[in-house]
Amino acid sequence: MGTMDVDGNLPIEPEMPKRKDYRIGCIGSGFIMRDCHLAAYRDAGFNPYAISSRTYENAKAVAELRQIPHVYATWEELIKDPQIEILDIAIPPDRQLEVVRQAVKQKHIKGILCQKPLAMNAQEAREIVELCERAGIKIAVNSNMRYDQSMRALKIILERGYLGEPVLATIEMRAIPHWQEFLHKYEHLEILNMGIHHIDIFRFLFGDPEKVTAVARRDPRTAFPHVDGISQYTLQYGNELLATSLDDVWAWPGEGTEKDLYIKWRVEGLDGIAQGSIGWPSYPDRSPSTLEFTTKQSPNQWYRPKWDGVWFPDAFQGTMAQLLRAVETNSEPEISGRDNLKSIALVDACYKSIAEQRTVTVAEIESQYQSYTYEGGNSL
Repeated sequence: MGTMDVDGNLPIEPEMPKRKDYRIGCIGSGFIMRDCHLAAYRDAGFNPYAISSRTYENAKAVAELRQIPHVYATWEELIKDPQIEILDIAIPPDRQLEVVRQAVKQKHIKGILCQKPLAMNAQEAREIVELCERAGIKIAVNSNMRYDQSMRALKIILERGYLGEPVLATIEMRAIPHWQEFLHKYEHLEILNMGIHHIDIFRFLFGDPEKVTAVARRDPRTAFPHVDGISQYTLQYGNELLATSLDDVWAWPGEGTEKDLYIKWRVEGLDGIAQGSIGWPSYPDRSPSTLEFTTKQSPNQWYRPKWDGVWFPDAFQGTMAQLLRAVETNSEPEISGRDNLKSIALVDACYKSIAEQRTVTVAEIESQYQSYTYEGGNSL
């Protein structure tokens, strides 16, 4: 086939809502809210209307920095403001459920964007989703890696068939995250809080697998008790595709050695190869993610698309835009809470695999969910 069979134009920009001035109430004033959400919203032309935080002074400082007109002492006060149409929650996942329980009682709230993980366990995650659905509120989860520029480009390449049937997909992460204080009381660490990006992106790219195998060891640098500091997990699909990630948060022994931090990915198919990197480990420097691919449809050459955007903070335009579009068109969000439950199921499958030292079928995990109930006594 000739070179005309490959279209190098990869439209990766998220679709914006027609109306950008939905009034957004922001809960939380930490790094993700201050430097990612609000920076992205400003660039997109969205309308952060109010903010609250655990500490009023922090909320006030962020409001001044990002030109947010209203500051509330507590999130309870913020959600009762009848002017607020959208809630943007950026607090620890073990506290999101209590906010949602109160938010769904407010008739003026039309959509909620939660952080991931949606909750610290599947039962609470399902309660969040069910509460919002019963209230008619659009619920989305901030699965921001789906809006990384290289991942959106890769999705298009796969959909166009340039790689043919996928055979093997890999992610290799060598990066050192900062573990938030709230995580210190939980044994589940890396897969629930970092690996969930990779698990969710495999689902975004390839759909839902049938089996999961995971192994882990502790990270010598992380002092508090934990099961999974360094993790490797493999998703197996019905068509024999293997999608595997190695998440190394040790990555650098410390002073006296050079750093070599990165996130690399690669997808091999019957008809081509795509590979690239995620620019996040370079933050706060703007380091765009990269992609290159080669395909039998245009033999013996590499295509290397470029873009100016970066994962942090530019991808956060997409996570809010899709929620606003869902509210605007009365449709399911692209990164809906309901869909996210499948990513949480895979996280649970990983931990079951580690604990029982075996391959776990996704059907095993999903069958467990059927017996969950919450306060209203309704089966989930």
